Amino acid sequence: MREPVELRRQRILAAVESRGSARVSDLAAELEVSVVTVRRDVEELAREGRLRRGHGLVRSALAARDLPAAPPVPDGESVAVVVPERHSYLYESLHGARSVLEAAGKRIALHIAPQVGGAERPLVERALADGAAGLLLAPRWRTRADEEDDYGWLAALDVPAVLMERRPRPGSALHAMDSVCSDHAHGIHLAVQHLVGLGHRRIVFATRHDSPTARTLRSACARIAGEHPLVEDWAWTLSAPEAGPDGPYPAEATAELSALLRKVGATAAVLHGDVDALMLVQQLADNGVRVPEDCSVVAYDDVVAGLGTTPLTAVAPPKADVGRAAAELLLRRLDAPRGAGGPVRRTELLPSLIVRGSTRARAGCTDPSE
Repeated sequence: MREPVELRRQRILAAVESRGSARVSDLAAELEVSVVTVRRDVEELAREGRLRRGHGLVRSALAARDLPAAPPVPDGESVAVVVPERHSYLYESLHGARSVLEAAGKRIALHIAPQVGGAERPLVERALADGAAGLLLAPRWRTRADEEDDYGWLAALDVPAVLMERRPRPGSALHAMDSVCSDHAHGIHLAVQHLVGLGHRRIVFATRHDSPTARTLRSACARIAGEHPLVEDWAWTLSAPEAGPDGPYPAEATAELSALLRKVGATAAVLHGDVDALMLVQQLADNGVRVPEDCSVVAYDDVVAGLGTTPLTAVAPPKADVGRAAAELLLRRLDAPRGAGGPVRRTELLPSLIVRGSTRARAGCTDPSE
């Protein structure tokens, strides 16, 4: 299924803005489209003033236009930021952190981790060797085993470090590490309450299964839908089956969405994340399921949810605020005498719900409380 043009251009913007610059050929490989397609997108984005073009190179217009030049930074005053590649959600957190760190006179050393297990450790070691005074980290952690493999070396870091949108398990070696996260369980609560308030009683949830956020959402879906007195039935599936690690799943976990909706008799769905949600809505349309007439849809992430043919109602975690809060916490650690920065902080910020055109009252329901 072909990706919408505007969605692809948003992904190009996110990639270039996170790195400052990128080669056209690299963007084409990452997006799995032709170089000609990327050039055409870049030309349009440059015409709109959203990017700057060079010979085979694309530069961010954001750095030059929206942020003041950073003052000279003394040695030892740099902060390393490590985020996964192709992750527009965390790139918004990165920009939030950037505004705080640059205002404090810190130089940012950005490291993009490729999509392989253990990719963050060598990047962190390089950053520390280059003199980074502190770290902001968002490890990919596709599986719980990936997460546990990182516990030992992360716990042994001898510089201040804060996790963004990552919360180690209680009792683990990283339980006492500073972290700033969105309260994703509250996000699912908002989605379910919105749909129930519109009279929907049967809901399907589709989540990715290759990140800590996805695993948190899956757990929250099961608990909140299972305990809600007005939810009659619910089911869960993978929004991107190829994203899940090898392992046993119940049959419905890889079910095609429209078939699962029919099986459950669902009139609503909550889909994570935005790109998968937009693609699944197209899939529903191909199978004769109209949004919102036949099925109300809530997306989770709100990075590009509003760009669909039918703009999607979405749960919006406070992505930039997570980055800002993490950077502020790191600055507090850097400014305090060693070991005197106060107790470990595990900060949670609440998402919000943005209502758009993909949700409506259940057909035939005149009183949503019925």
